[in-house]
Amino acid sequence: MRARRRSLAFGLLLWSMAIGCRNGGVEETAAAQAPSQAAVVQLPNTDGSFKFGVLGDFGTGDRPQYELAAQMDKVHTRFRYDTVILVGDNLYGSERPQDFRKKFEIPYKPLLDAGVKFYASLGNHDAREQRYYKLFNMEGKLYYSFSPQADIRFFALESTYPEPEQIQWLEKELSASGSKWKIAFFHHPLYSSGERHGSDIRLRTVLEPLFVKYGVSVVFTGHEHFYERVKPQMGITYFIAGSGGQLRRGNIDRSTGLTASGFDTDRAFMVVEIVGDDMYFNTISRTGDTVDSGMIRRREPAR
Repeated sequence: MRARRRSLAFGLLLWSMAIGCRNGGVEETAAAQAPSQAAVVQLPNTDGSFKFGVLGDFGTGDRPQYELAAQMDKVHTRFRYDTVILVGDNLYGSERPQDFRKKFEIPYKPLLDAGVKFYASLGNHDAREQRYYKLFNMEGKLYYSFSPQADIRFFALESTYPEPEQIQWLEKELSASGSKWKIAFFHHPLYSSGERHGSDIRLRTVLEPLFVKYGVSVVFTGHEHFYERVKPQMGITYFIAGSGGQLRRGNIDRSTGLTASGFDTDRAFMVVEIVGDDMYFNTISRTGDTVDSGMIRRREPAR
C-alpha cells in the first residue's frame, strides 16, 4: 500500500496519546462487491429519520458530473434528503463566479431549489477562499461541526494542512459532544486501496486515536477518484466517495485486503439514512445502479 507523501507541517500533531482501543461498537451488514450478485439493503425511508447525501471530487463542469447530479435529483424525489456533505475537491480549475455557477449552482439547482443544504470540506484542489462561499455553509471556517438533528453531529476537517490548532479543536469538540452519532468528513482518506494515492498514514496517526477514543462511528473522505468502503478498522467504517465528477477507472488495488466493496468504473454518490442506532447506506452510480449498500451499527466510545 502506498501512502500519499506530502510536505505538510505537522508540528505538534504527533504527540503521544495514551488511550485504549477496542474493536467493538459496530455491526455491519452490506452487499457483496459484485452488486448484481447480492441483495440490495433498502433504505427504510422512515418519517423523521435523518437522511443525507455524500459527494466528492465533483466540480468539473463536464457532462458526467451533470448526469450524476441528475441522478441525485431523481433519488431525491423518492428519498427526501435535505443535507449533502462534500468531501472536497469541490471545484477543479478556475474559481471565478461563473465557475461556481457552471460547476455547482447549475448542476445541483434542482436540489438547491428544493432546500437541500450542502456542507463542504476543502480538498487539495480547492482554494481556501471557498469557505466564504455561502452555498457551502462553512461560515468562513476551514473546519467546523454541526448538528442537523438531535444526537447526530458532523465534524468537517481541513486535511490538506492539518495544523495543531485544528487537532486540538477536534479533540475538544469530540470530548464535549454528547451526540450518539459522531461522523467525520474530510478529503484525504486514512485508509485507501487506491493505486494513485493510497492510505494517508501520517494523517491516520493523528486522527484515528481521537476517532476511536471519542466514539466516531463513520468517516467519509474523497481524494481517490472512485468509491470504496473499507473493512471496519478499530470498529470504524471508512468510506471514499471521490467519483462525483472525476473518475480514475480501474484504480482500486484489491490486493491490499482493505476493500469491503469498491466501484471504479463510473461516477457515484451516496445516500444515507440514520434510524436510531442504525445507519443505512446506498451507493448509486451515474446510470442509477445501486453498486453498494448496507447497514452500520453505531459504536460506543472506547472505555
